[in-house]
Amino acid sequence: MKRAVFPFAVLILCLAALAAHAAEFSPVGLWRTFDDEDGQAASLVRIDTLDGMLEGRVVRILPRPGHPLDARCDECSGARKGQPVTGMVILWGMKRDGDEYSGGQILDPHNGRIYRCKMKVKSNTLEVRGYLGFSLFGRTQTWVREP
Repeated sequence: MKRAVFPFAVLILCLAALAAHAAEFSPVGLWRTFDDEDGQAASLVRIDTLDGMLEGRVVRILPRPGHPLDARCDECSGARKGQPVTGMVILWGMKRDGDEYSGGQILDPHNGRIYRCKMKVKSNTLEVRGYLGFSLFGRTQTWVREP
């Protein structure tokens, strides 16, 4: 009887390890973003799944000189114009595509522009690329997963 239990226990442990490994490389969670100009930590963005797609919302602007904690998206258009950046959805429509996520868009609240987006999880970092037209014409930020 003990011999029959051992292979089953090993199988359960392997499946649990595989699930933990897969969850580790998911973009779902809390991420620290960094300013392109000065490299300082800028905000915390929570990425969640909504209707099978990923959505990212600014949950907090981090304190740093010259950047108000109550920043508004003055350069945005439409319903976002003049709205607080904290609480704003800045990433939406992302779907898994192999080992990347693509098909969505990302908003830069500093200039109000919306870009096409693709992302790739690498251990505890997330490479987020915003671009116009082709991915070649854009910029990449590296976000760091918050514990």
